[in-house]
Amino acid sequence: MCAPGVVLAAHQEGGGLPPPGAPPPPARGFSRRVDLTHPLTPDFPTWPGEEAHALEATVLARFEEDGYASRALAHAEHLGTHLDAPAHFGGAATAEAIPAGWLVLPLAVVRLRDPDPDAALGVEPLLAWERRHGRLPAGALVALDSGWARRVGDPDAYRNQDPSGTMHFPGFAPEAAYFLAAERGALALGTDTLSLDPGASKGFPVHRLLLPSGRFGLENLAHLDRVPEAGAYAFVGAPPVAGASGVPARVIALF
Repeated sequence: MCAPGVVLAAHQEGGGLPPPGAPPPPARGFSRRVDLTHPLTPDFPTWPGEEAHALEATVLARFEEDGYASRALAHAEHLGTHLDAPAHFGGAATAEAIPAGWLVLPLAVVRLRDPDPDAALGVEPLLAWERRHGRLPAGALVALDSGWARRVGDPDAYRNQDPSGTMHFPGFAPEAAYFLAAERGALALGTDTLSLDPGASKGFPVHRLLLPSGRFGLENLAHLDRVPEAGAYAFVGAPPVAGASGVPARVIALF
């Protein structure tokens, strides 16, 4: 088990986790698909301070006038449903360097129903998941379904900032991130909020633990409540943008 001191030491060492392994290939076909992606719109909630870098679309050509349609898109790398590449917090790999074989991986969904806005998912709910479904699969994406995605249409409610500007939404505790990566071989973590870390946390400890080890994150996931806790796979359609610390992604659950 991962004591807080072990997690702190690993964090101070710039990750301290074993390198990630490739996920196993799917062993069967799938009959259902759920899109875990929010539409990317100009009013999608941004990280505070990045409002000027929300989605902006400039028309280059109109079909009615030019015979084809085209727009130039500009936005922050970490907008909408997106992938955090290792380079986002000191890892070596930018978006294009993540192996394609890592983008189809087992999906484990851990649910927190009506959580406290400052909830940090710890190790015990992960052990409870294993008591129901068996050991968490190696090479998995472990996604936190807190129900927060229901707020995405209201940017103020989604950020949930108090008068001091501190945000309040659920995320992973560092101990859980360490347990998943070091003891269960997870390849990625995902949340239905703006961050892998709880909104009120300081210093992004989960990011600083996970990403330098070569693992990646997925944030602002949608519709996790439509996916079974165990048995699904995730397809992460992340464009290989050279040098990117993150990219908007189309994430599909297959089961």
